[in-house]
Amino acid sequence: MGCGQNYIGGRWVEAASGRTFSVRNPATGELLGMVADAGREDVTRAVEAAHGAFPGWAALAAPERAKLLLRAAALMLERKEELARILTSEQGKPLKEAQGEIEYAAGFVTWYAEEGKRVYGETIPASVAHKRLLVIKQPVGVVAAITPWNFPAAMVTRKIAPALAAGCPVVLKPAEQTPLTAFALFQIFEEAGFPAGVVNLITTRDPSEVGRELVENPLVRMIAFTGSTDVGKLLMRGAAAQVKRISLELGGNAPFIVFEDADLDKAVAAAVSSKFRNMGQTCICANRIYVQESILESFATKFVERVRQLKMGNGLEEGVHVGPLIDEGGFKKVCAHVEDAVAKGARILTGGAPRTDGPFAHGHFFEPTVLADVRKGMQILEEETFGPVAPLVPFRDEAEVIRAANDTRYGLAAYFYSQNVSRCIRVAEQLEYGVIGANDAMPAVPQAPFGGLKESGFGREGGREGIEEFLEVKLISLGL
Repeated sequence: MGCGQNYIGGRWVEAASGRTFSVRNPATGELLGMVADAGREDVTRAVEAAHGAFPGWAALAAPERAKLLLRAAALMLERKEELARILTSEQGKPLKEAQGEIEYAAGFVTWYAEEGKRVYGETIPASVAHKRLLVIKQPVGVVAAITPWNFPAAMVTRKIAPALAAGCPVVLKPAEQTPLTAFALFQIFEEAGFPAGVVNLITTRDPSEVGRELVENPLVRMIAFTGSTDVGKLLMRGAAAQVKRISLELGGNAPFIVFEDADLDKAVAAAVSSKFRNMGQTCICANRIYVQESILESFATKFVERVRQLKMGNGLEEGVHVGPLIDEGGFKKVCAHVEDAVAKGARILTGGAPRTDGPFAHGHFFEPTVLADVRKGMQILEEETFGPVAPLVPFRDEAEVIRAANDTRYGLAAYFYSQNVSRCIRVAEQLEYGVIGANDAMPAVPQAPFGGLKESGFGREGGREGIEEFLEVKLISLGL
């Protein structure tokens, strides 16, 4: 797997420096491949290629752009098994999850292939008889997409599919931990027949240098980024110098609330799914699990029982539910959060330790963990853990838990379980989050808008709102 080349202007080319870097399996440490280590010169070439392709791509009729997108989506589904194995090998998530991600990723391509045909303008009644007011929408221009490692297929298509459908050429910089999935996707885009320069791929182990060029290059008119809040703030500052458009999906600290009137079995199953999917390495996974006091003991018993049934191992192996953490940095953060919580009085109900024995010796594995007696002031409640650790926090009433859930600078996703319809409406309206799962642990779908409030970013991906991010609104006032 892997290739030491970038995709620029319709050609596979080496980095100008000739440098490459290695990609390894986080479960085994195995070398998977070598990819191009691009620098600013390579980025400049990619941006110029995209800028050169912009007039022709923007002028192409939306149904023609749709044909290429649909062809790419069909190839993705046709090669689902191959793509999933690449994804699992470099990212670590279980193969079944990776297969689901490829389907999810193809869903964005299919959705926006059709949505691009529905970019509508309007006619506005003029104030005087001799004028006509027309509003049209046009593509913003070259889009730089910067994607994370936790969903190396879906985060790519969620950004570039609406950009392409809108008529924008793209330059993609995938995460340095997981470039091989992006490489495989761009082979598909090439085979699907996208014109030279419309899709460009830059891989690098120095995202700061590449990121600076994307921000500072005036030919880039929009940046679409998913990643940490700190990096998002840096991109905002840089984009401000050119009043460059920017869309940000940043960190989260998702509460998962279980009220006493919830269907307990459904809530337990959903909490396990939300918390331990992708080893807890999702920006919308349950980070703080609040359970009403009257059902805390019952919930904890059922929850721990299900967590203990999760099989940990190499994601390519049959029956594995939880794989490795992506790298040493993520591993150390999980260890630190558990140590801090225990030092401040938390109890470990299950798990709580790294695994380094036998088949786990060469990866970054941490046992699926449940903590009780978790309280405010512990790091695990204040920060995003991004790992397989579930803290259980009791609460007394609705008002208390809403205050606790909103007591964070983040506002990406929140979940709650209740069978009371009135409570569902009240709580959903009061939670300060962009995505709410009411009796639903998997609310993200291609046809619905996804994005955060507060320091979780702004802009929306998915749904009809997603394509609007890549369109400029132009007024034409016509005198007769």
